[in-house]
Amino acid sequence: MSEKQTNNNYYSTIEKSAVAEFKDRGSRFIAFAFPISDVNDFKEKMAAIKKEHPKATHHCFAYRLGLDGMSYRVSDAGEPSGTAGRPILGQIDSKQLTNVLIIVVRYFGGTLLGVPGLINAYKSSAAMALQITPSVQKPVLANYRLHFSYMQMNDVMRIIKHFECVMYKQDLQLFCHIEIGVPRIRLQEVLTMLNDIQSLEVEQG
Repeated sequence: MSEKQTNNNYYSTIEKSAVAEFKDRGSRFIAFAFPISDVNDFKEKMAAIKKEHPKATHHCFAYRLGLDGMSYRVSDAGEPSGTAGRPILGQIDSKQLTNVLIIVVRYFGGTLLGVPGLINAYKSSAAMALQITPSVQKPVLANYRLHFSYMQMNDVMRIIKHFECVMYKQDLQLFCHIEIGVPRIRLQEVLTMLNDIQSLEVEQG
């Protein structure tokens, strides 16, 4: 299988959060790395960190979301432009990760670090946080909605379990509706088997 095919079917992220601290001339830089799935996740994590560290001088961050690499945001949060958010994002990108947020909280120590010192501090603290949480490869999922009668439940669930599909929503009554994520690398097999189940409706979504 070519590298390009593999990259289309898997992406790298982190599964567990991590905290690391970097010190320079009295300033403390505490980096928090989080796995996130959307912007709301980011807002919740940011609010929690600000609540936990209300007296910090700066709350800088960077995140990258999604599989196309186009959804990202950086913030220097009052530090000189380009000295915090970009170096943090650089560490996420150097490991080719996505769906990752890093917030670096700074407590000023009284000595100005200058632009090179700040870049090094934010880069180093972000790198340290990513070093202690392992990156993982996850399958890229294609989303589908399934509609079927309750009598077909066992057949449907067997396929979902066998191919390690992710279940997002389920409404299981006399007539059932399920939303699933199918690993793209197994998509054709899954669709073939689902379409063999009589009167089951498969809808892309």
